[in-house]
Amino acid sequence: MYEAKDTFGAADTGERFICVTIHTYAGFMPVSSSGSRVTLSEVARTAGVSVMTASYTYSTPSRVSAASREKVLAAAQLLGYPGPDPSARSLRRGTSGALGVVLGESLPYAFDDPQATRFLAGIADVCARHGLAMTILPTNGSTEDAQRIRAAAADGFVVWTTTDDDPVLDALAMTGRPVSIHGGPLRNEFGLIGIDDRAAARAVAEEGLRQSKRPAIVSFPLSKLRAETLALGPDPAEATFPVTRNRLLGFRDAITAAGFHWSRIPVGVCSTNSATESVRAAESLFSSGDRPDLILTMSDEQARGVLDAATQAGIQIPADLAVTGWDASASGQDRGLTTIEQDLRQQGAACAESVITGNRLFRSQPWRLLVGRTTR
Repeated sequence: MYEAKDTFGAADTGERFICVTIHTYAGFMPVSSSGSRVTLSEVARTAGVSVMTASYTYSTPSRVSAASREKVLAAAQLLGYPGPDPSARSLRRGTSGALGVVLGESLPYAFDDPQATRFLAGIADVCARHGLAMTILPTNGSTEDAQRIRAAAADGFVVWTTTDDDPVLDALAMTGRPVSIHGGPLRNEFGLIGIDDRAAARAVAEEGLRQSKRPAIVSFPLSKLRAETLALGPDPAEATFPVTRNRLLGFRDAITAAGFHWSRIPVGVCSTNSATESVRAAESLFSSGDRPDLILTMSDEQARGVLDAATQAGIQIPADLAVTGWDASASGQDRGLTTIEQDLRQQGAACAESVITGNRLFRSQPWRLLVGRTTR
C-alpha cells in the first residue's frame, strides 16, 4: 500500500516535494459496521473476554489460556481483525516503525532509474522481513532538506546519492539515529556500503582501451549544480559526488597508464543518469575535433545512449567505437555491453540491515568485469 503526503514546497521553483511511505503489507484495513477500523475492544467484546486478555493473546500468548486464546482468534477472524495497529505499538515503544530512505534525486527518479529501483527493492526486502514501513525522502539541496530530515518519522536512514558537502548529512547526524550511506562519502558516525568504484573503473577502462587512440568519457554529474558540460580532463578531486569522483579517478588511472594525457581527454558530463542526456553528450563528443574511438560511461543507461547516438551517426561498434557501461542491467546485456556487474539489490539490503541492527558497517561489496561485444 502506498501513502503520499504533500510536504514542503520549494519557493524558488514552485515544485512540491512528496514524502512517499511504502508499507510492506498489502490489502485494506478491516472496518466495523460503523465504518471505522475494527478495534481490539470489539474483538474482546465479541469473544466475551476482557480487553487485557485479548491484548495478551497477541503480545504474550503464554499468559492466556488455550480456550480464551481460541475465542479471541475466532472473534478476530470473524470480524476481519488483522492484529494490533503497528503504529500504536510503535508509539508505545517510542519508535516510528519506519526506515527512511534519503534520495538525493527527484522522486520520479526512484521509479525510473533501474539502478535506484534495484537498490530500493533490496531495502524493501529487508523492511518486509522486519515488518517495517519504508519512507522515501527526496532532497534537492534546498534549505528545506534538513528540516524535512529532522521532522521525518523514521527510526534510521539509508542515504542514496549525496555529495561530500550536503547539509543533509549534518541534519542526519543531529537526529542521533543510525545511518548507512551507499557509495559515500565516508563519515565515522555513519555506516558505508558500496564497491571499490575506483578499482572497478580502472578495470573496465583497461578493457575498453584495447586498440584505442582517442578515448573519451560520459560522466555522472560532478556536483549538486548538475550542469551538462563538455570539458577536457576535469580534476576528479573537484567532483563532490563520491561515486563520480572515484570512477573518474579509476578511468584516469587506466588512461594515464596507457600513455594518454588526462588533460586532453574529453568528458561529457550529464546532469542525471539518463540515456537521453547521454545521446546529447555523445553527439557533442562526435562533433568536437577528433571523433573518439572509445567512450567510457558510468552506467548502462549512459552506454545505451552512446550506442543509440552511434547508430544514428552510422558508427560501427566496436570497430569504429568501443563503449563500456556499468551495472550489468538487463537492457545493457541485451546489447552485449562490456560492463561492471554489482548487486545493487544486495547492497540496498545490506544498508537496511546495517541501520536496523545498529551496526555501522564499512563494507566493500563484490563486483566483476563482464566483457561483451562492445569492446575490441
